[in-house]
Amino acid sequence: MTNPKVAETARGVALRLQRVRRVFENNLVVIEGMDLDIDAGEFLAVLGPSGCGKSTLLRMIARLSAPDGGRIVTEPKQFQTAFVFQDAHLLPWRTVLDNTALPLELKGTGREARHATARAVLAQVGLAEAEARYPVQLSSGMRMRVSLARALVTEPRLLLMDEPFAALDEITRFNLEVQLRDLWQRRSMTVIFVTHSISEAAFLANRAVVMTRRKGGIKLDRRTDLPAERTNDLRSDRRLGHEMKLLMDAMEEE
Repeated sequence: MTNPKVAETARGVALRLQRVRRVFENNLVVIEGMDLDIDAGEFLAVLGPSGCGKSTLLRMIARLSAPDGGRIVTEPKQFQTAFVFQDAHLLPWRTVLDNTALPLELKGTGREARHATARAVLAQVGLAEAEARYPVQLSSGMRMRVSLARALVTEPRLLLMDEPFAALDEITRFNLEVQLRDLWQRRSMTVIFVTHSISEAAFLANRAVVMTRRKGGIKLDRRTDLPAERTNDLRSDRRLGHEMKLLMDAMEEE
């Protein structure tokens, strides 16, 4: 199920989707018979046209909804999951520090301990100096970094992201992509990242899956041939352009 070389050091979760099916009202089949193996510690990007089932897939993996057929097997069976959405969903009456510490507060962690952990994570995302601010005082990029810090504060082994950078300007998005990639490498968690952006998928992921327009089929499943260390200099590299071309060709096929 997993690549032994990855699993030796990975703190992430391995997943196996076996003939997964999801049906909405009026017998609308969104995903039909999907098979997909995801290694522990992998960064997987999921692309596809609107309505192809990307977010539905993510919600089933997160256990927010159940498959109507097939099964999703994880290794280990119990683990911490975090979900980052396109909207940061910060509580406006709470400071950056208290927004970040919220998951620990809900778990019953004491104030001193949860604030210490939240401060450490805020430092990792470059927001150590902003802990006393409120969401209204933050830029959109800073709010998204708080959302990411809040997800990381519980040390998840599986991080699910549903187009988190879609509403950001390009420069902010570029910098957050570099930061996310760095955090993933340091934490060795499994990341599943849903996006419409071909450039984002190629730059971030070590593997990209392109879904079909109907019934959640897979048109392309590719491990990207790019260096492990990725900085903004890579964006002008022909190797990135090659990966983007392969993903674009798959997206354009009917």
